[in-house]
Amino acid sequence: MKKICPKILIVEDDCDHVVLLEDSLMLYYEMNAESRIVCVGSGADCLAQRLEEFDVILLDFYLPDMTGLEVLGEILDRVDLLVIFVTGENDLTVATEAIEKGAQDYIVKHGDYLLSIPAIVQKNVSLHKIKIEHDQLQHKLQWMLTELQSKNEQLEESMGKLRTMAITDPLTGLFNRRHFAEQLARQFSEARRYDNDLSCVMIDLDHFKEFNDTLGHQMGDKLLQTMAEEVSTSLRASDIAARYGGDEFVLLLPQTSTTETLPLLNRIREGMARKLQQETFSSVGITLSIGVASLKSDTPDSADRLVAIADKAMYSAKENGKDRIVTFTDLQNKPVEST
Repeated sequence: MKKICPKILIVEDDCDHVVLLEDSLMLYYEMNAESRIVCVGSGADCLAQRLEEFDVILLDFYLPDMTGLEVLGEILDRVDLLVIFVTGENDLTVATEAIEKGAQDYIVKHGDYLLSIPAIVQKNVSLHKIKIEHDQLQHKLQWMLTELQSKNEQLEESMGKLRTMAITDPLTGLFNRRHFAEQLARQFSEARRYDNDLSCVMIDLDHFKEFNDTLGHQMGDKLLQTMAEEVSTSLRASDIAARYGGDEFVLLLPQTSTTETLPLLNRIREGMARKLQQETFSSVGITLSIGVASLKSDTPDSADRLVAIADKAMYSAKENGKDRIVTFTDLQNKPVEST
């Protein structure tokens, strides 16, 4: 059973050879409504065709107006098309150059070459079709990989946001209490393992309820955010700050003794005092009551106990006049005094 003839453009200036080529192709192929064989005699006439409408070009090497290599270059600049040289130029160097520049095959006009031309054309048409399908598949695969990478990046970004949301207090941007508990357990365990100190600081905003009742909850939220900003800008990268609940904040300071916390806490107090002088905050006397405990000074037997004794020191500060720093060590050893 004959195969259906592809759309063939013959570029050959020898009319007799054109007839022989057409006869050879017609013996091999069956023509249908879509099949056609077009013959032109020059490079210019070839390039004047709608090249994308052809499946294969049979191209002579020597033409009246230009060489076959020049025509080949012009063709491939415009369209990805199967080009087969059919020429009397029996020169390995020329054939190699033609293949290197994009020709699919090179047939020398010698012997019974006319009998083999249809089979060679059909073989190369099939191979070129496979190449095009492969290129399309590769392009589609690359597009899918790019899309997958983009989706993965979007998913990772979303997961990152979810992870951040899961550990962050939405109002202040500090860690939430649950994440603080996880960090506390890890930091406490590491401090004991490596014989390092670890301080815990509890901070409460004095007169916060009165502030809320006087200026409203929106201003109360702004005050909490201001406090969080002051804390965040004062801490080291290794320190941990969290909103513990309501108007309470908790700090965890690795490798820091009780005494070493005091300069930091005084800077936070002074920084907040400056910000509270703003007109929006000045009508209610907000101050800070702070309690401090540390692993080496107070020897708590658990992470929870470290927080509990810092909290106890903070409540002592509130009960003894507010606006002060109380260490658990001082609370155990002597009456509370303003810091």
